Amino acid sequence: MTTDENTWSGRLALQVEGQDSQSFSAMFELRGNAQVGGLVLLSPLGNRLAQLDWKDGHAQLVSSQEARTSDSLDMLLQEVTGTRIPVTALFSWLQGNQATAPGWRADLSGVADGRLVAHRDDPQPQATLRVALTR
Repeated sequence: MTTDENTWSGRLALQVEGQDSQSFSAMFELRGNAQVGGLVLLSPLGNRLAQLDWKDGHAQLVSSQEARTSDSLDMLLQEVTGTRIPVTALFSWLQGNQATAPGWRADLSGVADGRLVAHRDDPQPQATLRVALTR
């Protein structure tokens, strides 16, 4: 596969239910795969909110406030969005392949039209991730 085949961009929205209901939305550019890649999160005006890059089991988060590294991409992504997102499964889902992620279920019926919806039931609180691709 070429790099172009592993590149997605669009909008993502994450809604976390519960007492402290929270939401996160941003435009995004995603490239690579679960082992090596990058994710740029942008504001509606196109300003860079954060950039995550990962390879060889290490991840780096760069935002306007800080730069951090970790052995866990999931933990850094949780710091940015407020909840865990199953990154490995997300790459499969975006390619239209059903993948198992503990506590998550994905509706891939709209992937051909650039739409993905995934729900987390466990652990609580429940969360919904919506992705709308632009290309």
